[in-house]
Amino acid sequence: MDTKTIRDSYLPYGRQWIDEDDIQSVVNVLKGDYLTTGPAVVEFEQAVASYVGAQYAVAFSNGTAALHGACFAAGIGEGDEVITTPMTFAASSNCVLYQGGKPVFADIDPKTYNIDPKKVKELINENTKAIIPVHFTGQPVAIDEIHQLAKNYNLVVIEDAAHALGATYKEKKIGSLSGMTMFSFHPVKHITSGEGGVITTNNEEFYQKLLQFRSHGITRESDKLIENHGPWYYEMQFLGFNYRMTDIQAALGTSQLKKIDKFVDLRKKYVSIYNKAFKELKEVQIPYQEQYGSSSWHLYIIRLNLDKLLGDRKEIFEALLNENIGVNVHYIPVHLLPYYTQLGYQRGICPNSEKLYEEIITLPLFPAMTEEDVMDVIAAVNKVINNYRK
Repeated sequence: MDTKTIRDSYLPYGRQWIDEDDIQSVVNVLKGDYLTTGPAVVEFEQAVASYVGAQYAVAFSNGTAALHGACFAAGIGEGDEVITTPMTFAASSNCVLYQGGKPVFADIDPKTYNIDPKKVKELINENTKAIIPVHFTGQPVAIDEIHQLAKNYNLVVIEDAAHALGATYKEKKIGSLSGMTMFSFHPVKHITSGEGGVITTNNEEFYQKLLQFRSHGITRESDKLIENHGPWYYEMQFLGFNYRMTDIQAALGTSQLKKIDKFVDLRKKYVSIYNKAFKELKEVQIPYQEQYGSSSWHLYIIRLNLDKLLGDRKEIFEALLNENIGVNVHYIPVHLLPYYTQLGYQRGICPNSEKLYEEIITLPLFPAMTEEDVMDVIAAVNKVINNYRK
């Protein structure tokens, strides 16, 4: 058994890439008149909308807040059901709970790991109001099939594209295809604003609701006011939240967005190296990609063929950590989290997701990696698999 450690330093699964231009963009804001929501936010919104080909973009303090805003704009309320995938971060369904709605979990396609439209159709009833498909790892979902269901049953589609900035579906950028689309700018995502999120839309009614919702439900626009006491006057017309993005965040986001194509290209390059290295490794299954889309590769996930290995996933995971490879698992199916089981969700409702969870490991993938880092990951995986091979 090989005992020599592959790396001397820890390699995380994801990390931001900040350069001098990014730093200067933030410094410029700090030296200016606006720190909180101001002209830099508008500039960032316009840049994101332009990049994805949408008419409007509304920036939020984080991606979860953006999803909450989207559920509000879609009219989700008490008793409404929203269908989403369990293979995601909790925010994709928590946003429904915030509005008093009920998340309903549709199982995944075992090949793509994305939500299965056939399973979605089985769950639609008179209470269903929306679908929140998640572009898991950056691979686009079967959007045409989701849209057809939405059209047939008069549902709103809110794409959770936290993983998919820069991804395309049938050569069209994710972000301009559905009623609303959410992007996240957490540091491990494609670009970062520290924390931050955006909803893109082509629907002006959604756009106006989102703007007002992120700022306490308050408006100062004269044509929307019920009364008008003078130039100082504003009205709170519904219960919104303080979900505003700051100019500091937005300036960083705008600077980062200028590098998005470079970042995505590097992710694709490293994925190609991984795929080539692991393709013939019988103990490991590499990610399957549908031809209709181009993933922007937020995550690179391997699936272990456990029947060919002596250890379980936990042992393999810990062995990789011991090599200083910062592996992770994405995700624990949401319906298995304690809060959701207390709400009555049970193991067994999404068997494909539950089985996938037991067999996957996320490997490091981010633009600031070097090819040497990638080769270290490959060497560590090969070493661990060799040590645990039956």
